Amino acid sequence: MSDRRRRRSLSIFRPSVNSLTPIYDGSPSSAPALSLKKKLRQSSTFSMPPTPTSPLSSPALERTDSEKSFGRSSSPIALSRPRTLQKVSRPSSIFGSFRSLHSLQDEDENLIRTQSTPSSVNEESSSYFDVLDMIVLHHGEVQSGGGMFRKKNTYLVLTNTHLLRFKSQAKAAEAFPSIPASLGRNSTTRHSRLSSAGSIHEAPPPNDGCISTPLSQVVAAYKLDDGKPYFTIEVAHLNEETNQASTMSLLLNDPRESDLWLSSIRAAITKSRLTDPAPPIRRTIEHLVRAVEHECDYDPLHFRVFKVVQRATKTGARSSSDDLAKLTSNIHYLVIGFQKIHLVPLPRLAKSGSSTSLSDSSGCSYGIVSLTSIFMQSFDDSFQLAFRIPLQPSTTLFLASSSVTDIALWARHAAEFLRPNWLEQPFLWHVPRALDDSVLPVSAPDEEDHFCFERTLTAYCSAYNVDPSNIRYTVNYSCEDAPQFELLEPNHSRRSRYTVLELLSIMRALRYNESFHSISFRNIDLSGLHGISDQFGSEHLIWTTRSGVPLALPLKDKSWLLVQEIQSLALKSKRLRRLNFFHCLKRKPRDEDGFRDPGSGICEALFPLCAQQLTNVDWITLNGVTLAEIDIDYLYAAAIEKSCHFRAVDLGHCGLGDGSLKAVMEALLHQEETLESVDYSGNPVRLNPELLAKQLCRLQRVRKIDLSNTQCSAGKRGLLESGTLLRWRLEELSLSGTTLNEESVDALASYFADPKSNTLRQVQLNQCQLSGKDVAKLAKAMCAGRTQPPEVDFQVSENKLELGHDLLVEAFESSTTPSQMTMQMLEYTREQNFRDLIEALSTNKTLLYLDISRTSLPFDANEQTCKVLRHMLETNDTLQELNLSGEETHLEAVTLGPGLRHALKGLEANRSLKVLRIEHQALGMPGANALASVLEKNHTLSELYCEDNGISLQSFTLLVNALKNNTSIYHLPNMDKDRAWSRQRVDREIDGMRDNSSLATGPSTKSTVRKAFSGAIHSGRSFSGRGTEKPAPMPGYTEQDVQAAVASLDQRWDAQVKRLHGYLRRNYCTTHGLPLPEDDAASPAGEGRKGSAGDGLAGALMAASLDRTPKMELDLQLGDEYRVGGDVEKGGILTGAREMPEPHSEKLIDIGDDESDSGGELIMAQARPY
Repeated sequence: MSDRRRRRSLSIFRPSVNSLTPIYDGSPSSAPALSLKKKLRQSSTFSMPPTPTSPLSSPALERTDSEKSFGRSSSPIALSRPRTLQKVSRPSSIFGSFRSLHSLQDEDENLIRTQSTPSSVNEESSSYFDVLDMIVLHHGEVQSGGGMFRKKNTYLVLTNTHLLRFKSQAKAAEAFPSIPASLGRNSTTRHSRLSSAGSIHEAPPPNDGCISTPLSQVVAAYKLDDGKPYFTIEVAHLNEETNQASTMSLLLNDPRESDLWLSSIRAAITKSRLTDPAPPIRRTIEHLVRAVEHECDYDPLHFRVFKVVQRATKTGARSSSDDLAKLTSNIHYLVIGFQKIHLVPLPRLAKSGSSTSLSDSSGCSYGIVSLTSIFMQSFDDSFQLAFRIPLQPSTTLFLASSSVTDIALWARHAAEFLRPNWLEQPFLWHVPRALDDSVLPVSAPDEEDHFCFERTLTAYCSAYNVDPSNIRYTVNYSCEDAPQFELLEPNHSRRSRYTVLELLSIMRALRYNESFHSISFRNIDLSGLHGISDQFGSEHLIWTTRSGVPLALPLKDKSWLLVQEIQSLALKSKRLRRLNFFHCLKRKPRDEDGFRDPGSGICEALFPLCAQQLTNVDWITLNGVTLAEIDIDYLYAAAIEKSCHFRAVDLGHCGLGDGSLKAVMEALLHQEETLESVDYSGNPVRLNPELLAKQLCRLQRVRKIDLSNTQCSAGKRGLLESGTLLRWRLEELSLSGTTLNEESVDALASYFADPKSNTLRQVQLNQCQLSGKDVAKLAKAMCAGRTQPPEVDFQVSENKLELGHDLLVEAFESSTTPSQMTMQMLEYTREQNFRDLIEALSTNKTLLYLDISRTSLPFDANEQTCKVLRHMLETNDTLQELNLSGEETHLEAVTLGPGLRHALKGLEANRSLKVLRIEHQALGMPGANALASVLEKNHTLSELYCEDNGISLQSFTLLVNALKNNTSIYHLPNMDKDRAWSRQRVDREIDGMRDNSSLATGPSTKSTVRKAFSGAIHSGRSFSGRGTEKPAPMPGYTEQDVQAAVASLDQRWDAQVKRLHGYLRRNYCTTHGLPLPEDDAASPAGEGRKGSAGDGLAGALMAASLDRTPKMELDLQLGDEYRVGGDVEKGGILTGAREMPEPHSEKLIDIGDDESDSGGELIMAQARPY
C-alpha cells in the first residue's frame, strides 16, 4: 500500500541517489556536469509546473576526445545535425494559450495512431553537422536487431547529443580520433577524451556508413523481456516533427557490458533532457487535448504529457534475434488528466510512410482511482501500471519512458489529489526508496465543501464508468449528530436501485471523510453488495487502523463486498458516530437443514470493531433488516463489553423471536450507563410487562422508546408503568399498533401530567384502540399545570375517536390540547360529530398544526357542515398548518364533496394559516376558481399543496394568474400528476376516435376532437361515477393536426410552469430579503396569450389545422382568413377567441355545476360545420 506516512522517513543507510555507473571520474571538467543535478527538473515532455529533481540523477558525463584534435582542424564533418538541437527561444509554459481549446475544429475523426517509419528513415544521414561539440561517452561493438539491421554487427558510439551507428570500428575511428582504428575488443574501454584534428578532417561523409539518432528523440532505453539472462537493450525513439517512430535492439553477450551500455545511455538521455528540452509541437498538443476531451477529462490545470513505449513482453527461455524481431513495441503519449490516465496513440499525419516500424494500436483510458500498483526499478526505464475495476480482472500496462520518475510522482500526486483525505492510498507503491522524499504535496482538502467529497465521488464514477448524475444525496444539518449524509434514491426513470459499482463509488468516496458525523442509507437497497465477493482481488481492503496499526481481526480476502465497505467506513472515519441501515436489505432467512444462515453481513462488519474499540460508531440502526442467529452472536459478543459505549442499537422489524430478543435485552443491560434508545418494535414476540419493567428500570439515560406493533402477555398490567417512565427524560415515545388497556392509558396520563415529561417532543399512539375519551384524557394531562401549550407532536390516527367524542370536542373547545395533533383516517358514522369538531376548532387557541386528512363521512359534507368549516377558516387565528387532503384509491375516493370549494372562501379573511394541504379533493374548475380568489386576497399563506384535484390547463392558468399580485406564496406544485391525467384523457379520446373512423377522410364536424381537447384544457376531473362517453365517428382532421395540437398543449403547460417558477422565485427572494434575479420570468410581458385559456379549442386545434399544416394554404386560396383577436376576461375566466364573421363565430358558454358534462364546466358550441 502507498502510505503517506513514510514520505519523510530518513535513514543513514539509504543507498546513494546516483545509482548509475560513472563513466569518468577524477577529471576537473566533471564539475559543470555535476552542477546539473541542482537544476529544476522538467515535469513532463510538455510540462507546466516544475517537479522536484529526480533522485535518479544523471552521472557526470565526460568527453573522451583528445585536446590535440582541436589543434589539427576546425572544419565541419559531414554528419547530420538535427534541427532539434538548434538554439531557439521557447516559453517556459505553453498551456496559457490552451486553457480553452473548445474553439478548435471539432471534427469527428477517430483518434488512431500513425504508422511509424523504419528506423533507417527516422535517423538523420543526409545532412552535415559539426562534431566539434560532441563528447564521446561510450563506444563499442554490438549486434543490432530489429528494423533493417538484423543480426548485423555495428559499432555504436554514444555522445552527449547523439547515438551513432557505424558499419565498423574503422568508420567510427575516422569520425572520432579518440576511437582506435584497430580491430580489438574495445567496446568497454574508455579512451582519452582528447582527439586529434587530423582525424576529423579524414572523417567520411554520413552516406559512407553512419546513422545517427538524437538523444532528444529517445523515448526510453530498457532491457528487453526476452527470457533469462537479459542481455538485450531496446532503445525507442520518436521524431515528433515527422511523426516517425522506431526501435533499436542491442544484443550483447556479457550482462555487465549490457548494464554498462544501459546506464550510459540513460545518463546521457537524462542530461540531454535537462540541458536542452525539446519544445512541444502544437498539432500534437491539439491532438492530445481532443483525445482527452473525448473522455470528458480535459482540465488545463491537470494535463501532463509524457512519451512512453508500450513494451512487448515475452516469457520463457531466452529467444534468438529472429524471435525478438517479431516482438513489437508501440510508442504512445501518456496523459495524466484530471480523473484518468490516457494512452493516446500518435496522430496520423496526411502523409505517413511507415510499413515495418511500430505497429498501430488504439488508445485507452483508465481511472486514476482504479490504480492498484505502480512498479518501477532504478536500473532501466521500464515500469508497470496496474488498474482494476471491482468484480473485473486487473489490467497491467507494461511501459517504458525516460521520464519514468516523473510519471510515478505525478500519478501518485493525481491519486492523492482525488483522495485528499486518505492517509493510506489503496495501491502498491513499488519504487526506489529514494523517490519517497520527492513526493509532490497536495493542497489542503478543506477548500471544497465536505472535504472534497464530490471530487472523490466523481473520480470513482469516472473510473468505474458510472454516470454521476444518477447519484442523489443530501446533507442534513438539523438532525442529531449533524451533519448527516443521506443517500437518496437514484435519479433514474427506469430503476429505483443503485448498481453495484454505483454503491461502491459512494461508499469508497465516504472513506476518511471527516465532515459527516452520520451516514444514512435509509430505504436504499444494498442487496447488490450482499453475498457477493470480488474473486479478482482485494486491493481495496483496509488491513490497518486509521493510525496504521494492523488489525487483529479474522479478515478474509473473499469476504462480502458489503462487509468490506461498511467495515472500511466505520474504521477510517474517527468522527463518524451514527450509521442508519433502515430497511436497506431485502433478504429472507435461510432455514435449510444443515445450512446456517450467513446473516446480513452488517453485524459481521460493525460489532467486532466496536468490541475492540476500533471505531467511534455507537448508534446503529438496523430496523427492517432481517437478522440471523450469527448476527445475534456478533451483537451479543459486542454488547457485553462495557467499553463499546453503545448509545443505541435499534432492532425494529428485525424478525427477532422470543429467545433472540431475550438474549439481546440481557446483553444491552451492560450498556445501562450509555444506552439512549430502545427499539424492539415490529418483532413477532410477546413481551412480559414485569420482565420488561425490570430490565428497563436499570437503564439510566433513555431518551427514545419504540415498542410499537408488539404484543403483551395476558393480564391487566399495563405495558409501561408511570414509575418506569419517570426515571427518564424521554423525548420520543412510540406505542403505535400496540393495544393499550385502561391501565396503560392511566399510566401515560400520570406521566404526561408530571413536570418530568416536559422534554417530550413526539408521542405516537396510532392504532392503539383508543377512544375519544382516552385521547381527551391524555391531551388534558399534557396541558395540566402549564401556562403554554406543550410543543408535542401528538399522533392518534386510526383510533375509534367517535366513542366518547363529546369529551374530545370539549378538549378542543377549552384549548387543552398540545400544539400539534395528527388525527388521520377518522371514520364518522354521524356527520354531526365531524361538524362539532370543526366548530370547536373555531375557538381553540393552542393548536398550531392539525392533520385531519383522509377523514371519511357517510356522505358528501352538507351545506351546514361546509358553512361551519368556512366559519372556522375565517375566525381561527392560531392555526398555522392545516391538512384537509382526501384519498383516492381504485375502489373508492374519500373526499368532503363539492361543498368544500365554497368553504375555501373562508381563507380570504384568514391571517394565521401559512401551510394548506388539500390534495385528492376533486376540486376541478370551481375549486381552482376558489383557490385563485384566495390567493388574490390572502397574503399570509406561503405554501399550498393542491395536486391530484383534476386541475386542467385552464384551471392551472387561473392559479398562476392569481400569483401576479401575491407576494407571500413561495410553494405551489407544478401539477405534474394533473397534467399526466389530462394527457391520458386526451390520448383515450383520440384512440377512441381512431377506432371508429379514419382521420384523413370523410365529412367534417370535428366535434369528437373538440370534445377531447376541451376536456383536456377546460375541464376538471369528474367523480360523479359516470363513465366517459364513447366518441362518435366524427372524422375531419389529419393525423398531423392531432399531433400538432397535442404538442401545442404541452407547450402551453410548459409556458405556465415557467411563469409559475418566476412568480415563486420572486416571492421567495422578497420574503427572505434576497435580490431579484435579472431574468425574472414573472414579468407582465410573460403573460399575453400564455395565460389564455380560450386558446384551448381555437388555439390548439384551429392553430394546428390552419397554421401548422398544409391546410392553411388551401384556406388562404379559398379566401377563408381569420384574424386573431385579443384576450377577453370575463367572470374570472380568461378567454381568447379568433375573430370571425358573425355567422361563423364560436362562443364560450359558462354553465352551472349541475349542467356540466363529463368533460368539465365549459362547453364549446359551434354555429356551423367546418
